[in-house]
Amino acid sequence: MARRRQLYEGKAKVLFEGPEPGTLVQYFKDDATAGNGAKSGIITGKGVLNNRISEYLMLKLHDINIPTHFIRRLNMREQLIREVEIIPLEVVVRNVAAGSLAKRLGIPEGTRLPRTIIEYYYKNDALNDPMVSEEHIAAFNWAAPQDMDDMNQLALRTNDFLMGMFTAVGITLVDFKLEFGRIWEGEEMRILLADEISPDNCRLWDSKTNEKMDKDRFRRDMGRVEEAYQEVAKRLGILPESGNGDLKGPEAVQ
Repeated sequence: MARRRQLYEGKAKVLFEGPEPGTLVQYFKDDATAGNGAKSGIITGKGVLNNRISEYLMLKLHDINIPTHFIRRLNMREQLIREVEIIPLEVVVRNVAAGSLAKRLGIPEGTRLPRTIIEYYYKNDALNDPMVSEEHIAAFNWAAPQDMDDMNQLALRTNDFLMGMFTAVGITLVDFKLEFGRIWEGEEMRILLADEISPDNCRLWDSKTNEKMDKDRFRRDMGRVEEAYQEVAKRLGILPESGNGDLKGPEAVQ
């Protein structure tokens, strides 16, 4: 088992020191949380499925020249990624009213929005990731105007591409969360798509029945959470191979 220095542990992933400078190893856990940690549990096999789904989608985005932090999948639960400076914002792209948007504005869940909406949330668990405006982002220097332009363009391109991909397999992309990071190549700074794209941070509904195929099944105690994640992977054609390589993660050293 690899011994690596653990750098960070979040709700769903652990980051370890990478084998080369400028790289990290991202490990996907089965842990699930909702309500900023108010609810927690285990979704068996979630880390394996999210690793494969995110790998597949990141590679597809790379094919259309959307830059990401993804380098390659290492095994059933780990990816090698570029080390980036994470911008402290969650960028939420919405196509259909659901979740907090439906509650805030009193819109029936499932209502198709007249246009795609982008929202921003300040990444701070202690504050429950409050929604912020571009004015807040500029005032507190979380991202420069050019950074915001790049992030918005990448978010909309990602949305257009993923909507088409999921529609082709009978899934509606309701909304999803993106995170971005900065990377320097000499004197040049670039914005990259970071984190993951999976049923953990996407709302995915069956196109015919509107059955939920994402973490809302966990949030709302709907049951059959593992089956929903498996169905997304199945429709994308990427169910993981069998084997025991998903049982344990790397051993952390201090």
